[in-house]
Amino acid sequence: MSTHHPSENFRDAIATVDESGQRRWVYARQPSGRFYQWRTRLSYLLLLLLFGLPWVRLGGEPLFLFNVLERRFILFGLPFTPQDFHLFAILMITAMVFIVLFTVVFGRLFCGWVCPQTIFLEMVFRKIEYWTEGDANAQKRLAKAPWTAAKVRKKVQKHSLFLLVSALIGHTFLAYVIGTDAVLATVRQSPLDAPGGFLAIVLFTGVFYAVFAYLREQVCVAICPYGRLQGVLLDDDSTNVIYDYERGEPRGKIDRGRPKRTSCTSCADCRAGGGACGDRILDRIEASLPAPPPGDCVDCGLCVQVCPTGIDIRNGIQMECINCTACIDACDTVMDKIDRPRGLIRYDSERGVRERRRKLATPRVMAYSGVLLALIALNVVLFSQRTGVDVILLRAPGQLYHTPADGTVTNLYTYQIVNKTSRPLPVTFTVPAEVGADVRLIGGAPVAAPGEVSEGALFLVVAAGDRPYPDEIPLRVSYGDDTYVVTTSFLHPAN
Repeated sequence: MSTHHPSENFRDAIATVDESGQRRWVYARQPSGRFYQWRTRLSYLLLLLLFGLPWVRLGGEPLFLFNVLERRFILFGLPFTPQDFHLFAILMITAMVFIVLFTVVFGRLFCGWVCPQTIFLEMVFRKIEYWTEGDANAQKRLAKAPWTAAKVRKKVQKHSLFLLVSALIGHTFLAYVIGTDAVLATVRQSPLDAPGGFLAIVLFTGVFYAVFAYLREQVCVAICPYGRLQGVLLDDDSTNVIYDYERGEPRGKIDRGRPKRTSCTSCADCRAGGGACGDRILDRIEASLPAPPPGDCVDCGLCVQVCPTGIDIRNGIQMECINCTACIDACDTVMDKIDRPRGLIRYDSERGVRERRRKLATPRVMAYSGVLLALIALNVVLFSQRTGVDVILLRAPGQLYHTPADGTVTNLYTYQIVNKTSRPLPVTFTVPAEVGADVRLIGGAPVAAPGEVSEGALFLVVAAGDRPYPDEIPLRVSYGDDTYVVTTSFLHPAN
């Protein structure tokens, strides 16, 4: 990706690590502005959905469930069994291609607006921090202050609220794994009676507390794999939060037509504070050189102060940027004050800044779109053919046909019934009348348990007659109002 900077030394280090390799804590100034208001409203809606969806049920089952231990998965009320792994895998591949296409076009828009890490950190935990410790400057002073009763009170208050919110998040995420009923049962029981559930809740709570109280932006900078993909997915046409260097440079104060005054240290006047000789030198330089065209960036640094990952967006697109728009709001506020148009920092592409034009339908976008449409079509076909029951009918090993004394011909089969639904299903086996065959079950009629595999055996019986024996027999498996047809070969004497 092209850049306007002659040097990219800023990429040699990240903003959250100092020269000695120690972590530099980010005290982000609280943003304000139209984007922050929109993000706040969207965040509250997403938080409502996140905490509310585990309680939504469809047909008596949760809307979402990801129970890895018991191999139970439910998406939008549709249960998935291990036999549906191919559907789940193709669905995940489709989601990955969508993420790639979305990133190529819109950059890390997801990270700044929808990602749970960003929403919880910026809209929940940082707001708790602002409420208990004050703004960014107050937090810095408190961190450097000695441990007094007031500091202990503020720290205890903040971390107690952090733990409380982390516990709420931990219980919610556990509900997505084992269901709300199991979580409530675990909460009502003594930890000694349900040690597994109790340890799971403690583990979830501890992980979320560590992430939001200590790791914070390091998750986006060093842990999240999506952030690592950004560098290979973005190009000059990808939309990002970007600084318009064509409009903003050179930076400086409002009166930027002349170079900044400096003073030397070699003469008595300058050492005394006059700086006279330095000014005279600059006067001669300014007289011989044309003044640079003024830029709109006043170098106030607010875009850096509000950044939750501590970067300077004016250096260019960086891996640490999560496109949260905090710098856009801060810059727009300054532009309003100095009577300059908004958008010095905005959503745009590198090509949009450099050439003042944007191109959406690039070859990469068209290629990814084609692959995505093909995968969506494949998912539609596979899901439309998915049945609530799978039946596997196999000939009994080592068995041919049998001819009892009554003159019939029988074949022995074993069957497996996979019930993919969330309710028990009585199953019946029949053969169309025109085939001239009967079904004899070994044992009673099976009832397929929800999410389980039921096994049994049966005979297919064909009576002797004038017409030839069938080589194949369609077996109807009826469950509820649906019918599943499986065709099997039938061994018999020569016709």
